[in-house]
Amino acid sequence: MQPKAIEIRVTPEEIDNPDAIKKALMAKYGPCDEGAFAYRVLKRSIDGRSREPRFSIRAEVVEGALPEPAACRPFNPAPLTGKEVIVVGAGPSGYFAALRLLEQGIRPLILERGKDVRARRFDLKKIYSEGLIDPHSNYCFGEGGAGTYSDGKLYTRSSKRGDVGRVLDLFIDHGASESIRIDAHPHLGSNVLPKIVRAMRENILKAGGEIRFDSHVTSFIIDEDRMTGVTLADGQTLKADAVVLATGHSARDIYRRLHKQKIRVEAKPFALGVRIEHPQSMIDQIFYNTTKRHANLPAASYRIACQAKGRGVFSFCMCPGGFVVPASTAPGELVLNGMSLSYRSAEFANAGLVAEVKLSDMPEDTTAHPLAALEFQESVERNVFKAGDGTTQKAPAQRVGDFLQERPSTDLPDTSYIPGLYPANLHELLPRFVAESLAEGLKTFGKKYKGFDHPDATLIAVESRTSSPVRIPRDRETFMHTDTTGLFPTGEGAGYAGGIVSAAMDGLNVADAIGRWLEQG
Repeated sequence: MQPKAIEIRVTPEEIDNPDAIKKALMAKYGPCDEGAFAYRVLKRSIDGRSREPRFSIRAEVVEGALPEPAACRPFNPAPLTGKEVIVVGAGPSGYFAALRLLEQGIRPLILERGKDVRARRFDLKKIYSEGLIDPHSNYCFGEGGAGTYSDGKLYTRSSKRGDVGRVLDLFIDHGASESIRIDAHPHLGSNVLPKIVRAMRENILKAGGEIRFDSHVTSFIIDEDRMTGVTLADGQTLKADAVVLATGHSARDIYRRLHKQKIRVEAKPFALGVRIEHPQSMIDQIFYNTTKRHANLPAASYRIACQAKGRGVFSFCMCPGGFVVPASTAPGELVLNGMSLSYRSAEFANAGLVAEVKLSDMPEDTTAHPLAALEFQESVERNVFKAGDGTTQKAPAQRVGDFLQERPSTDLPDTSYIPGLYPANLHELLPRFVAESLAEGLKTFGKKYKGFDHPDATLIAVESRTSSPVRIPRDRETFMHTDTTGLFPTGEGAGYAGGIVSAAMDGLNVADAIGRWLEQG
């Protein structure tokens, strides 16, 4: 008998009880032989729409034997062919590109401006304790990229862009839990991702790849419109058959260098706003209708969006049971992000709450000045930093109730943000169109999700690195730069991804495209 797919809803008490799940599936299936009935969970998600949260389960069921599940496809490197590719950046797009290149027998030389994933931690500590920003080793730069010390979300809406299953297989092969296959919104946590990143590094090295940390690319070698290599900050030149540019969305010096060398880049819309922080118990009440969560229910999360004053306003990188963190990449700027550990058990929830920034908002013509959006983003971050004490990463903040009344807060609630907050009027620090859109969006969200606009929730500025303000144009079929042969832009920094999984998929796609290109000679 052929298996069929069935969907059921079970209580948190039942989710870890196989007998209860089997009973619910049989009731939905209809009359059957209980002794022969078998099932396998395919997908699991949380439905918080009713008065009491439920788990939604999609399962494969059959009377008889279930077919064998698809096996995890482990990393399988091929013998090296003598071809070599420089990969600039050791984030998800860079590492996944390297893994796939090795499976085709192509040797990757990975150049990472920052440090290995463990050494990064010491530089992160200096940001908290001394307000010191290392421009090469921080929350954005270093092995694993920006996602390593964020929440480690593995959910993407870009499934049509590549093989999501292959990405998950490689994560599992390097130490991730197999539950990421069935969870609708899987995440790894900032305490788990570093171990996975280290395992990937070890496999890349064992297969013949090379990884150099503290290797900052400062220019590109172009021979007759073909990129053949790069130059490092120490003056060293390196050449290869192709160059993968996987630098992440915060490598402003790379964008400026490309533009200076007349390698085409384009301005791209992005989003900008704040981090909104609530007690996690408040988010549980809003989205689970309870403050007394069952032990089997994770901390409630959300993904919300609306139109406000003609702009999209939406949540970004929501971190349940997490922390707001300083994500600046250079001295003299203030940038925020969020992170969670795997258990998501901290007291507060936070998310980016951002408004769409259009190219028409720029003070300059972006066609003539393709870095205009980048410079706009940078100017906001620098202005917010200057509004503080000028020495630390202390952040300006405002209670939601005061923000909606356009009055500065006299005091602030407790926060997860370790460098500390100071009261400010965010309408004066954010671009006016952003502040007005956020205010209208908050009112809309408060009506739809009662309590979301609670007067004592906190807005903290500034969340500005939602995506790259620059796109590096490439051909849709070959994945190669439209004007520069041998250059393969990839991931968030190139403007073609928005998270760990989509960046990893893009890296795999680019590596496959390089394999085809090199094969053609």
